[in-house]
Parts: sequence; structure tokens; C-alpha cells
Amino acid sequence: MAKTGPFRASSLLPLGSTTTRRQFVAGAASASLALALPLPPWSCQERQFDTVVVGGRLIDPAEGIDAPSDIGITDGRVARVAERIAEGEGRQVVRAHGMIVTPGLIDIHTHVYDGVSGVSIDPDVVGIAKGVTTVVDAGSSGATTFPGFRTYVAAPARTRVYALLNVSSPGMTVSNELADFAYIDPDAIVATVEANRDMIVGLKVRMLAGIPGGNDIEVMRLTRLAAEGAGVPIMVHIGGQTSPLPRILEMLRPGDVVTHALRRNRSILDDAGTVYPEVREAVERGVHLDIGHGRGNLDFDVAERALGQGIRLAAISSDVHRGNALGPVFGLPTTLTKFLHMGMSLEEVIRCATSTPAGIFDFGEELGTLREGAVADLSVFQMVEGDYELVDSGGKRRTAARRLVPYAAMRAGRPYGAITR
Repeated sequence: MAKTGPFRASSLLPLGSTTTRRQFVAGAASASLALALPLPPWSCQERQFDTVVVGGRLIDPAEGIDAPSDIGITDGRVARVAERIAEGEGRQVVRAHGMIVTPGLIDIHTHVYDGVSGVSIDPDVVGIAKGVTTVVDAGSSGATTFPGFRTYVAAPARTRVYALLNVSSPGMTVSNELADFAYIDPDAIVATVEANRDMIVGLKVRMLAGIPGGNDIEVMRLTRLAAEGAGVPIMVHIGGQTSPLPRILEMLRPGDVVTHALRRNRSILDDAGTVYPEVREAVERGVHLDIGHGRGNLDFDVAERALGQGIRLAAISSDVHRGNALGPVFGLPTTLTKFLHMGMSLEEVIRCATSTPAGIFDFGEELGTLREGAVADLSVFQMVEGDYELVDSGGKRRTAARRLVPYAAMRAGRPYGAITR
């Protein structure tokens, strides 16, 4: 492969190759060493920053910026954003000429309890190695299984990892975590959140087929009780509910999230293909709509109809896991590319993966922006032109003329290489 920018593309290991996961992560890490190039001694200019990112087009929706801008980073934070910063002002430099620089992407719906919860995957494979600096695990762990998630998954990850605690105590370590109401213990949920507020940012409830007696309203009542006790928002997975969606929406409060909003069946559209008025009302009062692509939850036709009716998304998330990381999801950049193809602007899709997710959950850090003083989480992308086949969860195919390709990422100023899918 030809050289690309400051490191060789051949040093990167493609997802889906015959390499092991350990080899993949090691390969991406080795690429990062070449990303941050040490500069030669400068005799007449003091180096003010640990790192400078130069030559890129900065898109920071939170700051209303879409312009050529350079970034100076010191002590893991953004120290300066300016039209021009000399390379010699940084101890190391990231050259992003002709590329797009964004705040580090945030994926609020993933499954990364690798090795424990069903189809979960390594957070670094679908996180920072894809230009996604922050992931939120959406309910893989519950009150009894969260300690292992914290210790063995989140703590060692290069990616920032947060969690939505499953309202079922075992989380997604059983085939149907809502098969027994005894699994839902509001007191245990509140206690677990209280002990882990630095990492647990909300609750996750999945409206699954097989809820005892079809009593999804009782599940929502218990979830609401726990959320109010813990003072955190709810993310509700729709699609398996027995009650009409408007009835579920009645139980949501401002700040709560509806995920899988654009799935084929039991989506935010009624039988006539029109957005439920109750959905519009819920959005107006502060309920957020999230994609959660996944293996069965993004339908191109539904998405195009909803977008055509003026629906505004709060978040575009991947719902990536071991069962879809090799397709059709691949990861968040490919999911963003799909919405670019469906008519959303580049600024809109970046907003849905940076500033608006950062406003939904309390991450305890200023993420989703590259404002001076904010945490220096950033992503660098190439916009590559060509004919690219995109596939939704049902197998429908579209051909896009461009796609976002992750090139590099930094978490708190620490550089990391990225793969190209």
C-alpha cells in the first residue's frame, strides 16, 4: 500500500483479517507511534505545546466551527485553536492536511463486555481504533455483573468506556434478562449507580419479546422507579414491546433516550409510514432519538421517511458488537457515512456523534468539543470518494459516492493510529 500522511498505511491491520485481536490492537498502537512525529531541535522558537495538529479542516459543532484550523494541546487539554500554529511550537506534530478533524467521536450504544456478555467485543477494536474515543456500553452489565465490567474491561481500555446499567441484575449474560421480574431490583440498581457514578451514566431497558405476561408497562414502571432513585436517564430499546409505542413514550421524561428509532418494525413510524405525533411531542419535551444501528435496527426506507418528515436525531450510534462488526455495521464511521448518503450534512452527522451525545449524558468531563480548555479527545478522518456499497440491517443496499475513513485519534492528547473501514 502507498504511504498515507505521517505513517505507513501498511502498518495497520484490517478488521476481519486473519490476525488475532491482540495483533490487531498491537498493530494499531504501533501505527500511533509514527503518527506523532518528534520535531528536530528548533533554535529560535520555543515549543509551547506537547502536540500540534495542523493543516486540517476542523468541524466542531459545539463551537460552530467549520474552517481550516490548527490545534495546540498541552497536558491532555486543548490549549489553543487558531487558523495557524507553527509546527515548531509543538514537541510532536500530527499533520492533517486535506483531512477532517473533529472532537473525539462518542458512540452511545455499543456492547463491549468482551468475553462475558454474549456478542460483546473489545472496546478498543470498535472504539479508538475506529476514531471513536468514547463508547457507552448499553446494558451488557447489570447490578451483579458490573464490577467485572469495570475492572476487566473499562479500566484497561485505551478508549473511554462508560456504561448504561441494565435494569436486570445479570445484564446481558443471560438470553432474556427480563424473563423474571425478580431480576429487576430497584434498590440494587440505585446502590450500584451510587457507587459508580464516575462510570454509570444511565439505565438501559430492553423491550424484549418474552416479558412475563407481556407486561412491558410493569418493566417500565420499575425502571422509572430506579431511574428516579438514582437520578439518571433511561435508554429504552424499542422493538419488542407489546404495548403501543405511544404508551411507552408516556413513561419517559426529558433527558431519556429512545434507541433503535429507525428499525423496520415497531419504529417511530405508524402503520401508514407517518411519524407518530406522540414521538414529535416526546422530542419537543426533551426525549432524545438514537439510531442504535445494530444487526436489526436500521432500515434505509424507514430512515429516509423519518428524515423526510423533519425528524431531528439526537444521536447516531452503532450498536456495534461481535455479531455485526464485520457487517453490516462495521462501526460508527460507517454508520455516519450511511446518514451522509441519506442526505444529512457532514456537520449534522458529526454533531450527532459529538456535541449532542455529550449533552445527553453526564460524562464528568467536557467531551464532544475542542473548545480551548476542553479534554483533548479528537478524531481525524479522510473523506474518500468512490463507489461504496452500504447495507442496512435488512440487507437493502445503497451505493454511496464518499465515505468517512478514520485516520487517527487522540484521547486526552495521547495519539493512537486508526484502521480504515
